[in-house]
Formats: sequence, C-alpha cells, structure tokens
Amino acid sequence: MKSFVQYDNQSDFSIYNIPFGVAVFNKEYIACATRIGDMVVDLASLYDYSFFDDIEGLNDNVFEAYTLNDFIELGKPTTTKVRKRLQELLAEGSALSLDEKTIDECFYDLDKVEMLMPIHVQNYTDFYSSIEHATNVGKMFRDPANALLPNWKHLPVGYHGRASSIVVSGVDFHRPKGQMKPADAEKPIFGPSKQMDFELEMAFIVNKNTELGESISTKEAEDAIFGMVIFNDWSARDIQSWEYVPLGPFLGKNFCSSISPWIVTLEALEPFRTTSPQQEPEVLDYLKFDGNKNFDINLEVYLQPENGVENLISKSNYNFMYWNMCQQLAHHTINGCNIEVGDMYASGTISGAEKSSFGSMLELTWRGQNPLQLSDDTERKFVEDNDTIIMRGYGEKNGIRVGFGEVATKVLPAK
Repeated sequence: MKSFVQYDNQSDFSIYNIPFGVAVFNKEYIACATRIGDMVVDLASLYDYSFFDDIEGLNDNVFEAYTLNDFIELGKPTTTKVRKRLQELLAEGSALSLDEKTIDECFYDLDKVEMLMPIHVQNYTDFYSSIEHATNVGKMFRDPANALLPNWKHLPVGYHGRASSIVVSGVDFHRPKGQMKPADAEKPIFGPSKQMDFELEMAFIVNKNTELGESISTKEAEDAIFGMVIFNDWSARDIQSWEYVPLGPFLGKNFCSSISPWIVTLEALEPFRTTSPQQEPEVLDYLKFDGNKNFDINLEVYLQPENGVENLISKSNYNFMYWNMCQQLAHHTINGCNIEVGDMYASGTISGAEKSSFGSMLELTWRGQNPLQLSDDTERKFVEDNDTIIMRGYGEKNGIRVGFGEVATKVLPAK
C-alpha cells in the first residue's frame, strides 16, 4: 500500500498508521486531524466535502471540535470505517482520488500547524506494570532479596493520578517545589526538587462510558480502547520518597505528565502484536486472557541539554510489560468503577532487563550513584534545569512502520 503523499520510508506516519489528533490550522481555526508523512490533514474540511457521507454513525461534523472525545465516543464500528476511508483517500491511484482544490484546502505542511491536546482527559490512572522496573525500585528502596511486594504478581498495581496537569508535547513546565527529607537531615526541608526524573511510559485512551457497577472483561477490553500515546510521567523523586508512605504519590507526581500529540489506533498497531511475558503464579480468572495482547513497540529516550545535542540514554520496548492493557482495564473496573470517554491509563515505567533499557533516571543512574556521561562532557544524576527530554516510539515489521512521533518537554527553573 502506497500513498500519493511522498514520505521517507522511516516516517512514523505511513499510510499504515492514520493517527488522530487536534491541530490549529493557519493560526486561526482548530479541527481534528490525521497525518501522513509530514502533511497534516484537516478532517473537518474533508467532512464538509462529503467524503464521509456514507459512513453509518457519522451524522454530524464531529471533527469541528477542540478534542477527539465526540469522535471516539462513536465507537469502533464508526471510527474504524473513518480510518479505512482515509487510507483509501490517501492511497496512490485510489478511485476516491482527491482533486487539487481539495488537497489545497485540506492538506497542510507540518510546520504550518500547531498540535494541541488531542483528548479532554476525564480521569487518569497510572499503573506499575513493568516487572523489571518494579524489581529495580524494590532493590533500591526495600529488600534486594524480596524486591517485589507480595501483591505485585497477583494484580496490576495502580493509583489515581491528576488529569488536569497532563499536557501535550512542547508544553514546558517549571521544576516543582515541595517537602523533602535528605538522608542526613533531621527534619524535612522545602524547596525545588533536586531529583527531577522522567518515566518512560505509554498510555491508552478509552472510547466509552460505563455505568457505576459495570465491569469490562479482558475479552471486551480492546473494544473499549481507542488507541495509544507515548506518556512521560514526570516524577520529583525526593518529594515522592518523603510523601508516598502511606498513601502513595501526591506532589511528587501531580505537577505534570506529557503525551505525544497523535493517538495511534489499536488497528494500526495490529501488525506488531506479540506475546506477553509468562505470568507466574497463575492469575485469577478475571485477569486471564486469550491471544496476543502485547505490542512490539520500540521506545527511545533522549536527553538534550540547553543549546546542546540529543543524547540517546535509553532504548526500551513496550513488549516488556508484565501486565497488558486488557488486564489493566479489567482490573480497574472489576469492582464496578465506571469509566468515561477520554479516560487515560498509563502503563507505568517501562524497563527491560538491561541497563540500557531502563526507563527512568532513577534506574539509569541507580539513584544518582552512577551518573550518565553526556556528549558535551557533562554528567547527569537527574534531569537539570533547561534539559529537554524527548521520547520516541514506533513499531516496524515486514516493511510496515507505524510510529507515534515524539513527546518533547523542557524542564524550566522553579518559579
């Protein structure tokens, strides 16, 4: 399958992708969009040109919106047809070929648009589902011989996070302040965090509302998941380590999380399905699943000092996840918790077995004991002011490449 739009064979946004986002066009109007190569396509204008008229369920121009919520709430019978129609429109030699006037009015160069938050996030949950990450943290902060807590292999551990502070790539934030208690101090101190960290994660977004008391099974879960983004769950480690007992993260986590602007659908990720790690002991019945529920998605993290070059500091993969999305959503709702369209569920830090695949500075430097050496001959124990963290992700198999672009965020000095 080829497109009439030319793009590099290493582009994340091939015709096999067709992601969804929200863009500002011509610095004047906002609409839902898709991307092919380095072209951003205005879906609201395509709708006005009647290219979606025969798609059942798409009765109004839901693309004239500031978020994708109304579109994804239509459900997969409709959203999947829209994605396939876009592939047909973009295909080389398609019978649904676009004329020059339509292309001129609906297609924009990437550098002519601004990407916005694609979703209004109603609720946000952060899981803790990488066994390598959980083991590393357990070794650092607890007993190296018993790094995992007793419940970890029996359920997807998670906590409710702050939805209002999730921002899109390119939105920078100021270093958070709070209470910390250094190891050599008798009492806590207050000030800017000295242990600023990233967490390499991915997140899925749901497309439906449920009633209080309803549950979603592992079998039903994928019908409720529209797609995924790269997720940087920023963490102030020193604030977090002082506050998290007994109720978990609070100010060390709620100041900012960053996402990539394009939501990649599960349908686009289909070629990259893969097996999950073997789960021992056997999980309870409501967490059992059939088929391949994990995805082979390559993940990279770069640290770029101010006015400096990008330094590749981690190469990981989403397929390291011990608990998959279907299990996470099934567990989240098994007690009757209702979900809402736009809810976002982050994976937890994604780390592999090798140091080069660790998904946080906490692990990469082993809590600051082994600083990273950068190409400019400086070193990092944690993220410093004016450093930019860039995360990228893509799947690639049998000549098909589908990617997420990037999430890039700079840490500004504390206010």
